[in-house]
Amino acid sequence: MPEDETARRQDPDLDRERAEARDRNADPDPRPHPDPDPDEAYSEGKFRGNGRNETRQERADRQWQELVQEIRVAQTGVQILFGFLLTVAFTPHFQQLEELDRTIYVITVVLGSLATGALIGPVAFHRIVSGRKIKPEAVTWASRLTMAGIVLLLATLVSALSLILRVTTGDHIVPWLVAGVLLWYLLCWFALPLWVRGRHTNGDNDPGDGKRPG
Repeated sequence: MPEDETARRQDPDLDRERAEARDRNADPDPRPHPDPDPDEAYSEGKFRGNGRNETRQERADRQWQELVQEIRVAQTGVQILFGFLLTVAFTPHFQQLEELDRTIYVITVVLGSLATGALIGPVAFHRIVSGRKIKPEAVTWASRLTMAGIVLLLATLVSALSLILRVTTGDHIVPWLVAGVLLWYLLCWFALPLWVRGRHTNGDNDPGDGKRPG
């Protein structure tokens, strides 16, 4: 028998053996694998997911810059409001306020002061830990301080609105107006972002699921 014909007969056997070898090496579990552990995935910049080619430190740097821009917007609003509240106590009309209105004013000023401290806190936090190679952790805590500042700012705005409406309108409609504005704030600041996040994100290929800075 010619050698060429023998080689052609052996080819199907060889192909079948190769196919069987591939089947043996294939993953026996077709189900999707769970996301890797975040600490292991991000260690030494091994994970480059979430659609960005960046290491853990690079991601922390980017998130810090984004956080700084957000803080600037919130700081501007709370500082203007807090500065205005401080001047109210020195106006002649302040002495004519009822005791309840003065109490609301004091609460509003305290809330504004707390909001200012929380929103400026990330700046001091970053300055103290700068150069310690803990940027991801700094971003996490700065983000928490910022969120606390936003909640306190919400409380300050509601309290200030209550005081202004009590002085300028009838008491019977103040609770309804304040409740309506509060619901609007909650919708714009929390409900809508949380709804969009839940609808359009699932954390695939991102072991941090958007919750970690690295």
